[in-house]
Amino acid sequence: MTAYWAALASAILTSVVGQTLLKAGAGAAGFVAQVLDPRTILGFVLYGGAALLYIVALRRIPLSVAMPFTAVSYVAATLIGHYGFHEPLSLPHLAALALICTGVLVLAFT
Repeated sequence: MTAYWAALASAILTSVVGQTLLKAGAGAAGFVAQVLDPRTILGFVLYGGAALLYIVALRRIPLSVAMPFTAVSYVAATLIGHYGFHEPLSLPHLAALALICTGVLVLAFT
């Protein structure tokens, strides 16, 4: 069972890295340039890899448990957006992140 949890954690991490690369590629001059940007291409590849890892995790982890755990990526994406891309991080953002974390912890210990 541990391998399936490792696959889920890897899927989440790979997805976050892919999202970050997609955002980094979004700075290109136009849409075609953005799609052809190496960061965007690698982001797509990582997103696909994350999906494959998620499929592996779902073989033994119930969807009702696995899906909420992916919410951890929202927390990571918000922090990467703020510190890496200078996006705003307001009190409502922080409150929402606290709610997400609370929900994931409740599921983890249920």
